[in-house]
Amino acid sequence: MNTATARPYKYALGLLTAILLAACSPYFHQPFSPERARLGTEVNGNADMLNLPAPKTRTVVAVYKFRDQTGQYKPQINGSSFSTAITQGTTTILLRALEESGWFDPIERENLGNLLNERKIIRSTRAEFTEQTGVKQPVLPPLLFAGVMLEGGIISYDANMLTGGAGLRYFGTGASGQYRQDRVTVYLRAISTSNGRILRTVYTSKTILSQQIQGSLFRFVSFKKLMEAETGFTYNEPSEMAIKEAIEKAVQALIYEGIRDRLWLAKDSTEATGPKMMRYLTEREYGKHYDVLGRQVLDRKKGLLATVSAGGQRYAGDFASPRTTAITQFQVAYQPAGGFLNPYVAIGQSRLAARQFFDQKFYFTEAGLMLRVLPTDRFTPYLQLGGGVTTSGNSLSTVGASSRFTPHISAGVGLEYRLRSQWSILGGVDGRLFLRDDIDGADIGRYNDNTIGARIGVTYQLSTRTSSSKPK
Repeated sequence: MNTATARPYKYALGLLTAILLAACSPYFHQPFSPERARLGTEVNGNADMLNLPAPKTRTVVAVYKFRDQTGQYKPQINGSSFSTAITQGTTTILLRALEESGWFDPIERENLGNLLNERKIIRSTRAEFTEQTGVKQPVLPPLLFAGVMLEGGIISYDANMLTGGAGLRYFGTGASGQYRQDRVTVYLRAISTSNGRILRTVYTSKTILSQQIQGSLFRFVSFKKLMEAETGFTYNEPSEMAIKEAIEKAVQALIYEGIRDRLWLAKDSTEATGPKMMRYLTEREYGKHYDVLGRQVLDRKKGLLATVSAGGQRYAGDFASPRTTAITQFQVAYQPAGGFLNPYVAIGQSRLAARQFFDQKFYFTEAGLMLRVLPTDRFTPYLQLGGGVTTSGNSLSTVGASSRFTPHISAGVGLEYRLRSQWSILGGVDGRLFLRDDIDGADIGRYNDNTIGARIGVTYQLSTRTSSSKPK
């Protein structure tokens, strides 16, 4: 097969690969015919609703209104939409969640006027029947009243809370993907109908994910023959399912909080300290130390930090063929509360060497500032800037280096990862620019001597340990 004949097959193979990598899902899940009506899909959180502790007695609750309080409309790229961003039937979703929990007997209050009218019709019909036949009809039983009333609603819908994407295109062939994350927040409170006291308030949140993946091919396969193809799919997580999951989570939280406060009792008294309650408390504690994006929020206590690091550096000076040599450093920094900006002092030992004529040991000391870009995160970039002096050790070369103190400035960038409350590891690159050009014993050229290197190290915080309630 010659090259001209093989070329279309090569592009066809590239297109097939792009389809498989960029948009497999629609070809396995795309609808080919209308679907019949089916029972509603249950969310993953529904299993937790069915696994709640059993109640000692069911509580009669009333829900008058549990609605969208955001007033937001569906976001659109061009203009505005008159469709609401959130379903307006959240009262119905809450009532179903209360039924499925097994802890509550919800009573009708949302359309109370319709219920009262129907009861009037029943009374009127029975009275007429008694008049006509003389047969006395039974009295209509009274309505149930609730000991607890539930209020609240959806108080926040944050669109485009997190967006991003990636793509690659090469000679007309490429694929790309984009995503968007929204967030809905639900508040639910229990109120005593006897005195109006708010018994407990809980709130939950749920993210709503939207994704788009597409691939395309635009290529001339031969003279005057153009191949163009594209594929892709978009997935939008149903907002109704996300709201349902958030409301069900709020009902679960209300049940566990009520057990803790003895507002209602479990059938088995050990459930108050059992594994289900412990899992709930662990999850609640988790929420105190993680932000809305799921990133852990660290509480950095003030104190002294001791860092030991080692690595390699490369000298750039007046001698050709520089060698990579070892460098070690010990650093002490003061971390204020929050840990954003940390002053430090450091001492270290290094060796500068070229392949010929120059090999010298040096000692340095410096002071400066270390800035953490994301001080509340477990994993954070950092910047470092400082200055100090460098002095030489014993000469091991035929050309002696200067034994004077040589001032220098230093700058570095790196990454730090906090292992536990007092231990961290870090790694980065840094460089030193000497303010004189004769640290290697020669003063030649336009630029001063300098070094660049990479180090990894371990940091220990010299302070009291954090409390056990905080994440390690």
